[in-house]
Parts: sequence; C-alpha cells; structure tokens
Amino acid sequence: MKMDDSLPVQFDESWATVLAPFSSEIESIERSLEGKITYPPFDCAFRALTLPLESVRVVIFGQDPYPTPGNATGFAFAVPNEKKIPASLQNIFKEYQEDVGRRDTPSSDLSAWSNQGVLLLNRALTYSPDGHISMKQWAPITNAIASELGKRDVVAILWGNDAKSVKQYFRSDWVIESAHPSPLSAYRGFFGSKPFTKSNEILNRNSLPTVSW
Repeated sequence: MKMDDSLPVQFDESWATVLAPFSSEIESIERSLEGKITYPPFDCAFRALTLPLESVRVVIFGQDPYPTPGNATGFAFAVPNEKKIPASLQNIFKEYQEDVGRRDTPSSDLSAWSNQGVLLLNRALTYSPDGHISMKQWAPITNAIASELGKRDVVAILWGNDAKSVKQYFRSDWVIESAHPSPLSAYRGFFGSKPFTKSNEILNRNSLPTVSW
C-alpha cells in the first residue's frame, strides 16, 4: 500500500493510475468533510482498494456506507466483528446460507471474502450526518473504478439501483444484479438471486479460480 503524492488517501499502488485523474475531486471531498463526523473516517474511505487491482475476481457494489456510528469499515456491507449485524448484512447472510447450502456464515467484517479477491465497494465512499457527500460527487470516481474492472475478468454483483448504474461498464454475461439487500427491498428480487453460486459459475465457465464463499 502506498500514499501517492498527488492523492490524500491510502490504497494499493495498482490503483494509482485509475485514481490519479480524480486527485482534485478527492481533495475537494476531503476538504468538505474536515471537522465533520464521517462514516467511515475519511482515511478508511478507500480501504476496499487495499486489495490489489490484479487480485480482484468479483466486485460487489452497494450504495453508501452504514450511517450508524462505528459500523462502516471501508468495505461495503461489512461491520466490525464485535458489532451487531445490520439488517442488510443479515439478509445477505440469509441469501448466502440458502444459496450455498450452509448453516454457518462468514465473519461480519467480510475479510474472508476480501482476502480472496472480492472487492466490496459502495457507490459513495463516505457518509456524514453533518453534511452528506452526495452519490453524484463520488460517482465519477467509482465509475472509473468500475470501468477499469470491466476491462478485466471480473464478475460484477450489483445490489440496488445505484449499484446497477455501473452495469454499462461490464460485459453483460459477467453481471449479476438484483434489488438491494435492505429490509425495504430484499423481498423485491434480492432473495433468490443466488449471487454467490452464479458468480462462481461465471468464473468456472471462463476457467478462472472460484471464490470459497
């Protein structure tokens, strides 16, 4: 992991070329959040990108970080293991158990997935109750990340309408999309979407290593 001289955040150096064109936008967002409560803290906003670009096999796109203090970690949908599991992650785990046929679940920090090349990324990388940075401000940056991933052999799992907006960057047969796993929408297409087995089917069909979900 390195700190690029033109960027104020940490990430694996393999992402530098992708993020460098947005250095001024990132600095502007950081300045606007100075002195404000931010979830996750701004120095963790790009934590998902500590996963090297060449290691990414699957990307899961969400919407924005958890607004509950202490929950957002920089990995979309993850929470620290000592925290109560939020409703969206509970629904993800319900679908996981049904999809892969297991009774247990991964640790809620989702490090087991990240360590296998699953990029856990929200469309907006911060939430601030003192002045929310809009999805529109983050979108050019996360669009660029999606665009780079779409040029590679990466399966895109898109949960919710904001996540689906990056569908254009990926080959259609490498996309798995559904409703967001929140209680407000999970019953409108998230449950039964089988994202875990479907992603492995795509990887296997293309002679690529699968994920031990």
